[in-house]
Amino acid sequence: MMRSLWIAASGMAGQQFTIDNIANNLANVNTAGYKKSRVDFQDLLYQTIRVAGTPATTGAQVPTGIQIGHGVRQVATQKIFTQGAFKQTDNPLDLVIEGDGFLQVLLPDGTIAYTRDGALKKDSLGRLVTSDGFPLEPEIVIPDGAVSVSVASDGSVTVILSGQDRPEEVGRIELARFVNPAGLRSWGRNLYLPSAGSGEPIVGTPGLDGLGSIAQGFVEMSNVQVVEEMVNMIMSQRAYESNSKAIQASDDMLQTANNLRR
Repeated sequence: MMRSLWIAASGMAGQQFTIDNIANNLANVNTAGYKKSRVDFQDLLYQTIRVAGTPATTGAQVPTGIQIGHGVRQVATQKIFTQGAFKQTDNPLDLVIEGDGFLQVLLPDGTIAYTRDGALKKDSLGRLVTSDGFPLEPEIVIPDGAVSVSVASDGSVTVILSGQDRPEEVGRIELARFVNPAGLRSWGRNLYLPSAGSGEPIVGTPGLDGLGSIAQGFVEMSNVQVVEEMVNMIMSQRAYESNSKAIQASDDMLQTANNLRR
């Protein structure tokens, strides 16, 4: 069997994987806080037919060897944590992180998850929660009767209660960052979970220790660039077609060899 069949087949599978990744990026182009993914590839093992430097004749060596590769495989889907564009909403519960960091979210099983999606809401208890109802960690409760809510750049949350003139602080939002955010595990629902590759979270006050500051009344949009993704899709489609042509050429060559007559 010709190697080119398997080599080209691995190329087609790889380009199909790339198209799947591009489709997910485009599907989330309007998802708040979404970070685009990039597929990284790696060539497979090489069969060495002749080693470079093999003696040819007395006092002479073969300058280059003969190796044939066996295709390609995907080795990583890396999240690109560049800043997305800010969209002004004037909603006092919409928050954006200017710089590095993640909001902390408490899951029902007690696990802490992390998100860049700052489109927060209030639940029936007055807690600041995500769209799925997961509360912030540490918990922030907006008292009943609050007529205004203000979030400072350092994460302090103050409210003005009905009948009062002075603001009252009800909590402080803390952010977390990671040594290797690309190692975070995507959990869906705009949430990430830590892994051995991401390292332990470094929690602190917004604006300090390398953490970004918080701005109120904005949300961070996806960092997906539609034009870039469309160009990548065209390139992947052409590469897929080229690999299919290699399979067709190999099949034609095998058919020619099979039809040989003595």
